[in-house]
Amino acid sequence: MTTKKYIKLILILGSLTALGPFSIDMYLPGFSEIAKDLHTSVAQVAMSLSSYFVGISAGQLLYGPLLDRFGRKKPLFMGLMVYILASLGCVYVTDIDSFIFLRFIQAIGSCAATVASVAMVRDLFPVKDIPKVFSMLMLVVGLSPMLAPTVGGYVTEDYGWHMVFLILMFMGILILIASQVGLPNSYKPDTSISLKPKPIITNFLSVLKEPQFYTYAFTGAIAFSGLFSYVAASPIVFMDIYHVDPKTYGWIFAFMSLSFIGSSQLNSILLKKFSSEQMIFGALISQSVISILFLILSLKNLLGLYETIGMLFIYLACLGISNPNTAGLTMAPFAKNAGSASALMGAIQLGLGALASFAVGVFVKDSITPMVAIMTTTTITAFIVLNIGKRFIKEKVALSDQDDIIIGH
Repeated sequence: MTTKKYIKLILILGSLTALGPFSIDMYLPGFSEIAKDLHTSVAQVAMSLSSYFVGISAGQLLYGPLLDRFGRKKPLFMGLMVYILASLGCVYVTDIDSFIFLRFIQAIGSCAATVASVAMVRDLFPVKDIPKVFSMLMLVVGLSPMLAPTVGGYVTEDYGWHMVFLILMFMGILILIASQVGLPNSYKPDTSISLKPKPIITNFLSVLKEPQFYTYAFTGAIAFSGLFSYVAASPIVFMDIYHVDPKTYGWIFAFMSLSFIGSSQLNSILLKKFSSEQMIFGALISQSVISILFLILSLKNLLGLYETIGMLFIYLACLGISNPNTAGLTMAPFAKNAGSASALMGAIQLGLGALASFAVGVFVKDSITPMVAIMTTTTITAFIVLNIGKRFIKEKVALSDQDDIIIGH
């Protein structure tokens, strides 16, 4: 593969991956304006975030079998069309219930892009390159929450929140054109894959029974739900508890994303020296120590704005290292049904993330301690799951220096 083609593929796959985070983060600064326009409360507007997470989680499972049955491009085209129309609907919405429902539909459309991009990484790149490619995609995913709330803050202030959804609609159109023109047909449709519920469930169960899948999928997802807790709690923590204004909040959110991006890029360098397993183990140990220290400091009321930013920065850096490696090892055993494996991995991650963000909505009011407690619990649970799950992996599919998958004992 030429460097030019490689960069083009990464850019298109990256833009597919970025659509979800942009759709989640870009409208956050407009919450109070949306509440005012739709004659409702900010808490009700926040339900549109929950409905989006539910939509992504459910949609992942829908697209897995479709991508394996019809190839990658047809389901991707359909999903992006749904996303474009739902985004347009959000511009003209007049009541909160329609808005919450349209956000759910928008999510179902956008996750075609997420699942297809992960499956196409598995199709287009040799196994040994997968963690490196995921690290590059993490760069794009990391840039999205840096740019999205900051841009969203300025757009909302100058043009109103409706413009945010118009911009998302145009992003959908551009990504649809780029993916149809620039992506190869990376996978032949497999007509042996049934779309009836029973075979689909059987297929997901066969993926789930693979010890390497469930060990790394659940380790990664539980650890990553700490990020969802932070995203859901951050407007309350920074704007309500520490009283920063919406634009400053956008910049703090952007600064935090630097940590996640920087460490996922550092991961690419460290992989030359350490295995993915060593990286996950080291990151989770560090994350556990940080979160316990964070919890002790918050219980003793020793945290101001800057201390909180510092602790969160280090916590997110650990996640940026563990996440590409858990994703790579989760996907490694699946050459045949990568679509279903990627869908199931995403559904587990987003399902647990939705639970974590729901917990934040219930418990985080006027103290940051509940957020830190949730983050500490998820980190330690992930570490326990990793160490128990590893015992069941008889033959490990490793990410090797050769192009072929290596099976080791």
